[in-house]
Amino acid sequence: MIHVVAIITAKPGMRGQILEHFRANMPAVHAEKGCIEYGPAIDAEGMGKFQTPFGADTFLVIEKWESKEALAAHAAAPHMAAYAAKTKELIASRVIHVLEPAA
Repeated sequence: MIHVVAIITAKPGMRGQILEHFRANMPAVHAEKGCIEYGPAIDAEGMGKFQTPFGADTFLVIEKWESKEALAAHAAAPHMAAYAAKTKELIASRVIHVLEPAA
């Protein structure tokens, strides 16, 4: 299994607009072969000093894929290119971590 944590920081005030495009793209991603989990997450409210928040302009994409090949196919999917084109000008930064279970 492959895990992905993508940290997306929107330009100020644009997170909601990116998330609209993201949610519209989710059904196509969930239908992909090898997709186990794919969804957005934001800072939980009320966690106090226990938490290190990402902030109001950032969201994470939490993903699980059956294999590296499934993830590679996802990255090359036409609907992902379309999503990237719609959100390119709204994103300030994007960091993607691809992980595998520790032995």
